[in-house]
Amino acid sequence: MHCRSRFSVGLERPAIALTLLLPVLVHAAEPSAELGTVTVSATRAGSVAGQTPQKITVVTREDIERQLAVSTDQAQVLSNLLPAYTPSRQKLSNAGETFRGRAPLFMIDGVPQSNPLRDSSRDGYTIDLSMVERIEIIHGASAEHGLGATGGIINFVTRRVRSEKLVQHAGVSVTGPTDSVSDGLGYKLDYRVEGMSGGWEFLAAGSYQTRGLFYDGNGEPIGVDNTQGDIMDSVSQDIMLKLGYWFDEDQNLAFTLNRFYLEGNNDYVNVPGDAEAGIPATSERGEAPGKAPQNEVLTTSLAYKHGDLAGAELAVQLYTQRFRARFGGGTFGTFQDPGIAPVGTLFDQSQNESDKAGAKLTLTRGDLFDNRLTLTGGFDLLQDKTRQMLIETDREWVPQTRFRNFAPFLQAELRPIERLKVQAGVRREYAELHVDTFTTVASANGVTVQGGEPSFQETLFNGGVVVQATDWAQLFANYAEGFGMPDVGRVLRGINQSGQRVDDFLDLQPIITDNREIGVRLAHGPFDLELSYFESDADLGSRLQNVGGVYQVRRERTEISGVEATASLRLNDAHRLTAAYARLHGRSDTDGDGKVDTRLDGANISPNRLTVGWLARWTERLDSQLSAYHYFDREFDKPELNFDGYSLVDASLSYRLDKGRISAGIENLFNEDYVTYYGQSADSTTRDERYFKGRGRTLTLGYQVDF
Repeated sequence: MHCRSRFSVGLERPAIALTLLLPVLVHAAEPSAELGTVTVSATRAGSVAGQTPQKITVVTREDIERQLAVSTDQAQVLSNLLPAYTPSRQKLSNAGETFRGRAPLFMIDGVPQSNPLRDSSRDGYTIDLSMVERIEIIHGASAEHGLGATGGIINFVTRRVRSEKLVQHAGVSVTGPTDSVSDGLGYKLDYRVEGMSGGWEFLAAGSYQTRGLFYDGNGEPIGVDNTQGDIMDSVSQDIMLKLGYWFDEDQNLAFTLNRFYLEGNNDYVNVPGDAEAGIPATSERGEAPGKAPQNEVLTTSLAYKHGDLAGAELAVQLYTQRFRARFGGGTFGTFQDPGIAPVGTLFDQSQNESDKAGAKLTLTRGDLFDNRLTLTGGFDLLQDKTRQMLIETDREWVPQTRFRNFAPFLQAELRPIERLKVQAGVRREYAELHVDTFTTVASANGVTVQGGEPSFQETLFNGGVVVQATDWAQLFANYAEGFGMPDVGRVLRGINQSGQRVDDFLDLQPIITDNREIGVRLAHGPFDLELSYFESDADLGSRLQNVGGVYQVRRERTEISGVEATASLRLNDAHRLTAAYARLHGRSDTDGDGKVDTRLDGANISPNRLTVGWLARWTERLDSQLSAYHYFDREFDKPELNFDGYSLVDASLSYRLDKGRISAGIENLFNEDYVTYYGQSADSTTRDERYFKGRGRTLTLGYQVDF
């Protein structure tokens, strides 16, 4: 059991100062003012944004539309809106894209999309943003939805039916580099129909998108990632169906299905650069061997809600997720088998396959002790079956692993006085991994490994406080634990010595991450500010090390700290200025001496960043947005990975017609020529192949209409 009640560790001075100030602020405060009215479904208790002890960001549909006017890259949208999120790689793989220096848990309507048992780093592309109503982000480690949220939670909430009559929507957009290179053009179509009839409600939506070749600021083609996958030179489609029935005003049943598919066209091949000489990778016409990389994801959910069940609110959800991530192929050494073909000639490619089924039950009672106490309890069930196949030769590279998890939880919110809110919770995890006896592939000596059922039990805690100091100032502090798993599949596929037993060498103990945070929210007239300082520590991180030919998980301590700040100033009813800043510092203990003395590299932590924006409404029809992003230089222990920062500017215009709306957006307005953060700073053995430039100036024109 891990019980880390170390909220004051590393935060002693801020925490003590806040503790001393709390009584004074509470007694001095006027009645609290609501700082937000958006209920966040990603919190099990349905907390209200702006009134929580941890930082929560809600990205509205309007925010999403403004970003999509410039770029349809989901990772770029998140990075633009979240300063502690790593700059987008502009690729299908999101390996190296972290949130507060750790992995976030992606969800769709609360259904987990991440696959930690064999992490393929493809969980950022499982839904098209045309299907999304809002994005809820919990900053920092959280165990509210179980496995995987060591950096936070990113929950894509799908569109809901809003009209009692039949309503339709259609949209089209065209994207391409400003020098009008024909093979750089792409387009997107989306359609939606929704309505209600009696107690029934329905919604059907679809999108189709093609993406051309990407070009850098010099007009040169950007290198394609034929192995890990790319979003350029690709086609994607998404279909979403929703059907719901309201038994009465308090209870309803809703079914949701979303199928997302993205596949490369395989029209280009990578031309490696020379990272040491500053020469980027590029692309040239050619057909990569094998099948193109792809993501295929089917997510279903059946949710029942009762708003007044003997005075309590009940929510039950059953869900499934089918995930297939195919990678590009090659004659890599790990694929060779002399029993099939001469060594060095056998072509193959891998595919991650994961099937999830789960259930969530949440019961909330909010009127206890004269409405001063709210209790939320329930449990989660999850079964995840994951394997990695070599699909050309039908070999099992990673044997099927079955992860089963049962987790009851209890969360309490106490409001002893109007201006003080205290939260605390506990979650108990019971987990078991089942692996049958298997034989490794020939490159790992084809040894037989005795199966096993390693398991763990873990208790996770959280607690926090919110103080409404005045009608315009709020203080908050939070402690939360999250947990993740080591990459079990990578360990299993690397075993190359006989006589091994899964139960003997596979350490399944979870990676527990402690997140401590303290901050302030201000809302005074036209000015808003949220400022927080956080620390995120993991005593037992996860690092792979080859020991006598067997890959084993080595645990090492990692410590990350940082500051996040967001602010806005409304100059008048038509003009608003925004700013955001994030600064992160992270180190790990790679030599096991108990000291965190190795700086995390670019694959594990994002650069410090400043974002400023100007949103203007010139007339009732004409809106504009101008955003600038500056990524500061960062040094690492390996000088060749030092990051040279850069600045980017995006701009967009939107004009409302009598029928519909047109938009124009420019990404990288000043055509900055730069190498991406991942290309510069991620330590990769194939660095020359992935020394990628970022996109140059790119224009998007769009039209949308509701009818």
